[in-house]
Amino acid sequence: MYTECFKLSEPPFSLTPDPRFLYMSKRHREGLAHLFYGVQQPGGFVQLTGDIGSGKTTLCRCLVKQLPPETDIALILNPRLTVIELLATVCDELGVSYPPEAASIKVFVDALNERLLESHTRNRRTVLIIDEAQNLDEDVLEQIRLLTNLETSKDKLLQIILIGQPELLAVLKRRKLRQLAQRITARYHLIALTRQETRAYIQHRLLVAGRRDPLFTNRAMRSVYRLSGGIPRAINIICDRALLGAYASDKQRISAGIVRRAARETSGAVPWWRQARTAWIAGVVVLAVLATAAALFYAPGDPSSLRRRAQSLLELPVRLSANEPKRDPSVQEKIPPEAVRPGSPAAGKEVNQTSALLPAPSAQAPGETAAATPKLADILANAPASSKSNYSYANLYVQMGIKLPVNPADLGCDNVRAQGYDCLFLSGNWRKLRRYDLPAILEIVLPNGVRRQAAVIALVGEVATLAIGNWTHAFSFSEVSQIWDGSFILFWKPPFALRQLSIGDSGKEVLWVRRALDTLEGKAQDSVDPELFDEDLRQRVLNFQRSQSLIRDGVVGSETLVRLTVAMQRPNAPSLSRRARS
Repeated sequence: MYTECFKLSEPPFSLTPDPRFLYMSKRHREGLAHLFYGVQQPGGFVQLTGDIGSGKTTLCRCLVKQLPPETDIALILNPRLTVIELLATVCDELGVSYPPEAASIKVFVDALNERLLESHTRNRRTVLIIDEAQNLDEDVLEQIRLLTNLETSKDKLLQIILIGQPELLAVLKRRKLRQLAQRITARYHLIALTRQETRAYIQHRLLVAGRRDPLFTNRAMRSVYRLSGGIPRAINIICDRALLGAYASDKQRISAGIVRRAARETSGAVPWWRQARTAWIAGVVVLAVLATAAALFYAPGDPSSLRRRAQSLLELPVRLSANEPKRDPSVQEKIPPEAVRPGSPAAGKEVNQTSALLPAPSAQAPGETAAATPKLADILANAPASSKSNYSYANLYVQMGIKLPVNPADLGCDNVRAQGYDCLFLSGNWRKLRRYDLPAILEIVLPNGVRRQAAVIALVGEVATLAIGNWTHAFSFSEVSQIWDGSFILFWKPPFALRQLSIGDSGKEVLWVRRALDTLEGKAQDSVDPELFDEDLRQRVLNFQRSQSLIRDGVVGSETLVRLTVAMQRPNAPSLSRRARS
């Protein structure tokens, strides 16, 4: 929106961890050096911590880009996994095949060990990077420690990097994890930028985005530092909103006042003078109402001029409404046939503003190929601005049967949660998408570093059907994988707050799982304590996981709970493998 106004080639303060925009402060250079040092050591752990938004993930991506080509990397962005799910994700990231129907810790570890030995013979190094590591459970951390035991007589086969918030430091101090803490060979903690570094950070990002002339005044940059505390993510949020505010006000320079207003808008704070003004206006309105009432009901028999004026004001809306021409309701209720897909919640109902975003389905079947098919990267690069996120979210709303909001700006996870659904931010590959079997939003990174989103609505063979802009088309897995980094977003309707359930747990969540399995199996199983996760329930979970081609661990994690919830919605549940809404 404001890029052309300020002569920018792209938004300079995007929140995506783009290594091109990484400003290497003194602390960031030291942190990157520690990561390189740790990766070159024979085995052990490398630990990188820092406050939220301090640049840990960006530094990690910079490390990944600079590692030698003979390095195999497994990057885990979502650590809320069970032991089995973590091992499966590591195998997926490294391309290690395993039999899902007989998956166990031993099966995964043996498969990993075989691949690591093969890589070692070819002089390849394997690195496992885990982001948001403070969310790992103790049993998962212990299994990660045991992975470092995979070794030859001379060399360790796996190098592990743990990246997390300061809470990770407290986690690793627990007595149960002292063996893991002893194996950490390199530690580093990122701190906030100084005032001078904040100034250099802003100028660096503007320069990368193509702006060479000064844009922020000196006072504005001092205000950015004071309001952000030197945290890079907070700097990005404030500066991006300040650019938008300057564009809306037709200003060519960013002043301190614009920065302060941007900080208030992003934090949701209301200035004191606005609160006082609101209270003053409310007081005046109350006094006016009381004065009008007194004039109307307590005046003498002969109405005064004040009373007559008050009566005329009260009658004014009635006269206006009586003279106003009636509106034809059919104008609003008319639904363009191309704006509604079959099965859409908008079908047969009043159309809203967001419905106009939704495309008509492509006539082409998922497995077909058309002549002169354009490349996916080119299509996304030339897509209109509204299709960057609105189209992908709108298409996912339709596929999931979620009511579309009136305002397209409300599309997103906040509106989804308000309707009883939730968002799962995950990473993986096509195999993991098939296991969830739900329509999803793929996070696409174009060759120039710009991020786009596309809704995947079907998987048939090695072909994915994507909904982009106002059309759908099929692409091969290989073409999508060239620009898809494995990140995706799922919508689902959780029966309870997501948590891992295993043998020995108890509560209403366990009761829900038991009742769901009773429904799917067509019979109720007797249990002394239906709210207890006992061995019988574990066997039933194993059978369900086998029937759904899931990893068989007997634990109700995110994948199992999502599939169990979807199975309860048959036959109208959305699916990637079959079109539930035809």
